[in-house]
Amino acid sequence: MKTLLPTSTAGSLPKPSWLAEPETLWSPWKMQGQQLTDGKQDALRLTLQEQSVAGIDIVGDGEQTRQHFVTTFIEHLSGVDFENRKSVKIRDRYQASVPTVIGPVSRPKPVFVEDAQFLRKQTDQPIKWALPGPMTMIDTLYDDHYKSREKLAWEFAKILNQEAKELEAAGVDIIQFDEPAFNVFFDDVNDWGIACLERAIEGLKCETAVHICYGYGIKANTDWKKTLGAEWRQYEAILPKLQQSNINIISLECHNSHVPIELLELVRGKKVMVGAIDVANSAIETPEEVAETLRKALKFVDADKLYPCTNCGMAPLPRQIAREKLAALSAGAEIVRNELK
Repeated sequence: MKTLLPTSTAGSLPKPSWLAEPETLWSPWKMQGQQLTDGKQDALRLTLQEQSVAGIDIVGDGEQTRQHFVTTFIEHLSGVDFENRKSVKIRDRYQASVPTVIGPVSRPKPVFVEDAQFLRKQTDQPIKWALPGPMTMIDTLYDDHYKSREKLAWEFAKILNQEAKELEAAGVDIIQFDEPAFNVFFDDVNDWGIACLERAIEGLKCETAVHICYGYGIKANTDWKKTLGAEWRQYEAILPKLQQSNINIISLECHNSHVPIELLELVRGKKVMVGAIDVANSAIETPEEVAETLRKALKFVDADKLYPCTNCGMAPLPRQIAREKLAALSAGAEIVRNELK
């Protein structure tokens, strides 16, 4: 029987301290060679077990085998020079040293497929795999070849489609594209960003999701949020067109954010991953707080289409905090499931 209100995470979960520096984005690995390969697989098993103990229904890899949700994918592509770095402003918020596109981009071989096959062997639960979306990829690079954000995005969409098809063949049930850039470049999103995303999912039979959040709980993001005023209405600019798109599930940040919950009405009919756990804060939500967020969302999302989730990834959080937050997510979902019976 299909679970009502199936829970999941937005993507990343904290890595064990023996694998990488804890509570750090772009954290360097503490091992190398075969030891690192084994360590990543051990961490993947561990994160799976932690999700299972917390009662998460749709499990993921916790991004244990990658340093960063965007750059680890880009590292495996040709046409990108990681030695020749430039400083760019990411998502109009903070400067970062990023690799340079120096020629035509292509994917010489699969990037995450072996990891996904490994995850699939470890569990019978539905699995979700996250990939960076085309617009967020171009926002994390300096382009010295195409000289056009849109052209480069279309090239990435083709590459992502190749990867997604192989992930689907590896047994992934939901492929999620992370597009925090959708909350920033509204005109581009509506002009070509959603079309690019549809190119990335072309021909897939598994479910597809797009995750659009206000970012990890890092200072650059929390400072930006302070400038957004009492109501965060960014979703209003992009949800109408996403509602018309071929994407099955839309993953949004809803808890402790200033997003007016009624904006969910704009995607009525779509499945929605409702972020009910704040990742920018170490306070553990109570199950009742989670339930309250879900109840509010249910006014605008049909119960059979609501997927309780975290607001964003939890890589920068302490492991114990992340575990307790996941347990709260499950407990809150269970409260509302019982109310719906």
